[in-house]
Amino acid sequence: MSGDGVPPGGTPSGIAGGEGLPLPLADLRVLEMGVLLAGPFCGQLLADFGAEVIKVEQPGVGDPMREWGREQSGGKSLWWPVVARNKKSVTVNLRAAEGQALIRKLVASTDILIENFRPGTLERWGLSYEELSAVNPRLILVRVTGFGQTGPYANQPGFGSVGEAMGGLRYVVGDPSTPPSRMGISIGDTLAAIFACLGALTALHHRERTGRGQVVDSAIYEAVLAVMESLIPEYSVTGYIRERTGAVLPNIAPSNVYPTADGQMALIAANHDVVFGRLAGAMGRPELADDPRYATHGARGERQAELDGLIAEWTASLSAADLHARLVEHQIPTGPIYRAPEMLEDPHFAARQAIVRLMHPELGELPMQNVAPKLSASPGSLRWVGPELGQHNQEVLQGLLGLSAVDFERYAAAGVC
Repeated sequence: MSGDGVPPGGTPSGIAGGEGLPLPLADLRVLEMGVLLAGPFCGQLLADFGAEVIKVEQPGVGDPMREWGREQSGGKSLWWPVVARNKKSVTVNLRAAEGQALIRKLVASTDILIENFRPGTLERWGLSYEELSAVNPRLILVRVTGFGQTGPYANQPGFGSVGEAMGGLRYVVGDPSTPPSRMGISIGDTLAAIFACLGALTALHHRERTGRGQVVDSAIYEAVLAVMESLIPEYSVTGYIRERTGAVLPNIAPSNVYPTADGQMALIAANHDVVFGRLAGAMGRPELADDPRYATHGARGERQAELDGLIAEWTASLSAADLHARLVEHQIPTGPIYRAPEMLEDPHFAARQAIVRLMHPELGELPMQNVAPKLSASPGSLRWVGPELGQHNQEVLQGLLGLSAVDFERYAAAGVC
């Protein structure tokens, strides 16, 4: 157990940095009982907009995310400060009866509970929605799993990668000459978390009208499926199955990554008729816009590879800087292929504060992505980095629940918190 839970580095919870305005979700209390990514990312989104997110972790162990991430500094995860930012950490042994009793007490004043255990886990702990809603009828329970709470696969373990595969994303990602590729981020978990957050906020709106909470069931494979555009009707109506197409979308041309004279790459998206006309002008070949082989969306799609070859020949004659200037001058959507170094140096990122820096008690100044989206009247804010394990035990268990000092120490000695 740890001390008083004062957040390291940042303004007090509920205050938008520098504005003095209440954060939009500052009146909400969220209990986050999920581990790894899907549940915690949902909690991060709510915390970014001011919700008091109390993260419940296993005593002495904590969320595995505390150790995840490719690179670490001094043994510290560089992912944890991001996914757990703006949250409070409390340790509670959910497998112990005393720990389960603490959760029920917390639920009495909680708006949203987030969990991403396998279906049936909360029920085994005596924390089913029926039992929790008896304590607090206004409670919204957000459940994130691989396959959802019902159906023949519900009890199977389902990580984000499995949801990406079964939701249709993995099959279409990559080059057609290779097996399906994995995206470089945990997109399945993240999508499920975003839909879970949407469901939670929708359920809050419903609660305003009815006074009752409900269950939000976010399945990873369904979150992936939800963003797969017209993949299902394409097959159902025409028999067409989308395949891997590498850097392009079939029949959407020109929209690709093109080489430059200095060995860099630029993305150009000029697949709209008017925009393609501007691109033809930028290339010094305005006649292409009226050429029946390229004049229409359908024609360009039929000659996609041929057109990409013409454009690549032109871009390869210019430096990246000159190409970018030419495209911007002609109002053609374009952008370089960024990595972290380029993001940190870009003036547009800086102007919009897309990346901000928080103080970490051991790592010092730590840059990370800012809150998205931006709200004009009630923006979110970053107040502190991911907390130490059990950092807020005293604040929550004694200050919020009213545990006596004697009970607090007894629970600590027994491994309950």
